[in-house]
Amino acid sequence: MPTNVGPEYKAAETRYRMAATPEAQFAALQEMLSTIPKHKGTEKMQADLKRRISELKKEAVQRRRSGHKSPYVVERAEGGQTALIGPPNAGKSMLLSRLTGAEPEVAPYPYTTQMPVPGMMPVEDIMLQLVDLPAVTKDAYEPWVMDIVRRSDVVLLVVDAGDDDVLARLDDLWGLLEEKGIALLPAWGDTDDEVTDRVLPKRGLVVANKVDLDGAAENLVVLRELFGARWPILAVSAVTGQGLEELRRGIVRAARVIRVYTKAPGQQARRTRPFLLPLGSTVLDAARAVHADFALKLRYARIWGSGRFEGQKVSRDDTLRDGDLLEFHI
Repeated sequence: MPTNVGPEYKAAETRYRMAATPEAQFAALQEMLSTIPKHKGTEKMQADLKRRISELKKEAVQRRRSGHKSPYVVERAEGGQTALIGPPNAGKSMLLSRLTGAEPEVAPYPYTTQMPVPGMMPVEDIMLQLVDLPAVTKDAYEPWVMDIVRRSDVVLLVVDAGDDDVLARLDDLWGLLEEKGIALLPAWGDTDDEVTDRVLPKRGLVVANKVDLDGAAENLVVLRELFGARWPILAVSAVTGQGLEELRRGIVRAARVIRVYTKAPGQQARRTRPFLLPLGSTVLDAARAVHADFALKLRYARIWGSGRFEGQKVSRDDTLRDGDLLEFHI
């Protein structure tokens, strides 16, 4: 039975996925529950929302009682969170270090990473959060790793392109995520997959690391022949730096965020420190990101950007584009 959720629910769902704090997640879930159509076709979705709200309440109580945060929880940053997951010796830690400047332990032996290691990746004038996770196999992984994957917006499947068993490693990763109720979908491009309310969809990229090794070029050809028509496969080397800029751009594209700049009326525009908003956000969403009062009192806004008249007057429902500059009038 179709669910027929409305735009209010979809907007709240987007805010939930982009929420950087448990409090923001809680507020978005409550709005999703209040706006979802109440009929038989949404009963499972309603139950799932109530379960997630209950879990957040329990986590909040546990945090208050313990007085400290769990070392296995990484708070999501503005613009969302990208998780790096892969088998032993795939080179995830060095990749995180090269992309973000973070300093995870890097060693030539497996299972070096034991805790989640976050880092902020600079891309032009924004920063996106990456999280390196302990290595996983179909038979050995830390349960909390899947919790972080579920909270993330984008998942990088990092594999060793020089490994003769790279196809099996990749298949194991897909199978494990599916087993845990996580439906990995291509980060971009068309897909005909039906995602039910029993699984959690995540945007994914395949990162073929260590392409500088012997045999990697041949393995990469096979990977792209089998999966390239459907899956984004980015070839990189954390050692030589090959493909890292393309990977940065790919992560930004997968994150589906836009940069929105603001200025006060009568002041000169300065395109610094943009707000990061989900793709498809409106003028009202941007006002809400600046301050709650702006959203409540907004009359209209003027906008500068690609395909716009300079200072064009727009309504609160106007859809924003990457790089737009807004001047709010309240």
